[in-house]
Amino acid sequence: MRLDRERRINLTRKTTTARKPAKKPAAKKPAAKKAAPAKKPSPKKKAPAPKIAPAPKKAPERDVALLARILKSLDDDKAEQIVTIDMDGRSALCDAIVVANGRSSRHVASIAEHLARRLKEAGYGTRPVDGVAQGDWVLVDAGDVIVHVFRPEVRAYYDLEGMWAVDERPVRARRAAR
Repeated sequence: MRLDRERRINLTRKTTTARKPAKKPAAKKPAAKKAAPAKKPSPKKKAPAPKIAPAPKKAPERDVALLARILKSLDDDKAEQIVTIDMDGRSALCDAIVVANGRSSRHVASIAEHLARRLKEAGYGTRPVDGVAQGDWVLVDAGDVIVHVFRPEVRAYYDLEGMWAVDERPVRARRAAR
C-alpha cells in the first residue's frame, strides 16, 4: 500500500510541476520554385460574321393629318402669309417647316398658344412653345412639323424662306425683282 501511495504522490507531482515543453518555431521551408503557368490552348478564333448591309430606309411617311391640322388652326386664327417648306431629304430634324405672320405681338402669341392647345386636344400631347413671352418670334415644335409664327418685321429680318430656298437666288432678291 505504501507503494501505491508513493506512486500517487509521484504522479500528482508530475502533473502539477511538470511543464509543457515549449513549441519550437516551425522551420522555414525553402521557397518552392513556381512553375511557369501552363500555356492554355488559345481558343479557336471564330470566323467573322458576314457583314449584312442594312435594309434600305423607306422614306418616312409624313403625317399629312398633322400638317393639315396645323394649317387649319393657323387659318382659323387669321395668320397671314402662311408658307410651308418641305424639308424631306434636306434635314433630319423635321419633315416640314410652316412659317406664318401675326399682326402684333399679342396676335403672334395667341396663334401659337391656340395651336399648341388644339394639338394637345387632338391627341398629339403637350407641344413645347418658345418665345410666347416676347411675342416677336414664337416656335411651336409639333414633332415632324415645326411652326414659326413671326411679327412681319421679324420675319423679314430672319428670312427663313430665303435660307431654305431651293432656287439659286434668295427669296429676298426675287422679291426685289418683282
